[in-house]
Amino acid sequence: MDIEMALSKSRIDKAGRSLANPGELTIESMELEEDFDEYRISHLEPLSLTTLELQNWLHGYGSSYYIAQRVKRKPQIVRKLRRLSVRLTQLQDIGGCRIIVENNENVDQLIPFIRDNVTKIGGFSLRRVTDYREKGRDQTGYRSAHLLLERDGRSLELQIRSRIQHYWAESIERTSVIYGRHLKEQEGDPAVIDYFRQLSDVFYEIESSRNPNVQSKVALDRKREQAQRIIYESDKNRIFDSSVNEDIVLTLANMQGGDNDLTNWIMVFNWNTGDFVTWDVVGREAESAKAKYTQYESQFSSEAGFEVVMIGSSDIATIRQTHSHYFGIEKFDTILESLDQSIVGFKTRMDIDVGARQILALLVRKKYWGRKGATIDTLKNHFAKGVNTFESSLSTLRERELVTMSDFQAPVSLNIKKKSEIESYL
Repeated sequence: MDIEMALSKSRIDKAGRSLANPGELTIESMELEEDFDEYRISHLEPLSLTTLELQNWLHGYGSSYYIAQRVKRKPQIVRKLRRLSVRLTQLQDIGGCRIIVENNENVDQLIPFIRDNVTKIGGFSLRRVTDYREKGRDQTGYRSAHLLLERDGRSLELQIRSRIQHYWAESIERTSVIYGRHLKEQEGDPAVIDYFRQLSDVFYEIESSRNPNVQSKVALDRKREQAQRIIYESDKNRIFDSSVNEDIVLTLANMQGGDNDLTNWIMVFNWNTGDFVTWDVVGREAESAKAKYTQYESQFSSEAGFEVVMIGSSDIATIRQTHSHYFGIEKFDTILESLDQSIVGFKTRMDIDVGARQILALLVRKKYWGRKGATIDTLKNHFAKGVNTFESSLSTLRERELVTMSDFQAPVSLNIKKKSEIESYL
């Protein structure tokens, strides 16, 4: 049944008010929370269809990219309703999709590319483009282009970022995990927020081919040291001693769907320790997805320091790029990097495409190192038959000497001398 037929707009907004301003627990308040859950999950199917459609379009785009989706978390929605004093039906980002591309020029190209495809092909509509790249949004310095889409009566938000803009966004997310404050929502010490604002401005100058002067670098580094002291003193749990859990990545990869299937995962993240608690695969069918999402949210509450998130993609390696802070926190002294360290980081983040990463991941999983190799036919038609850019991606890996082949028909194996570099890509 269509959610619009089951619930009126006023009923949905009443559910939002009930969650944002909770009172005594009553039968009606429990029914309103159920209505909220039903409304939220009604975004999943139009979001999944849109993400798959965008993904198909991007095969012909010609540049490297990552794409993933998420259904907004309940605590995040509640905080936004309180912070902005808006109605639930006014929120436009309950269903969200994210595309990460190489640079700002690619963002400029992708916006009309998507607009043209919407006009020619349809399926969903493009209502508005809001560009936060030049000046940054609010006091944090967040930068991205937002496209407001609509499908089947649901508003969906598409974020398009360059790798530098995404590098900044993931840096502030990782820092939020350690700091225990939602920095992108301007929660926390103003000195820490100001550091990220200044860092975003410097990144923008770099992306605009204007190198920051020495004075700017020195001033930024002082702000970084001040912010780092504040965060260090506030972190009672010392979660910066945790590390990326590769077993989780392998397990999720094995649970993944078939070729180009979009898999939705529910992930439970513990802000107290900086790592996963559990995870589960979720289908696209609304009722079962709602049941699982609400079950995990009830079991792992935000008040106890847990975060339950639903993320979808056709490749778990993409999720590691688009939501890397969920895959473990590195050591504390690498969280707030120096500017030079950051530049090295975002320059190497996306220098091979998604298809090349998929091929690397498959070869690693099959342990094709050194003399043990896979034939081109086996790799292309069996192990990597879902990689649409197989030839060009394999050529990239060969040029970078990440794989060894005597010629284009020879067996393919991973270059053992490049083991650390290969692992860094995955």
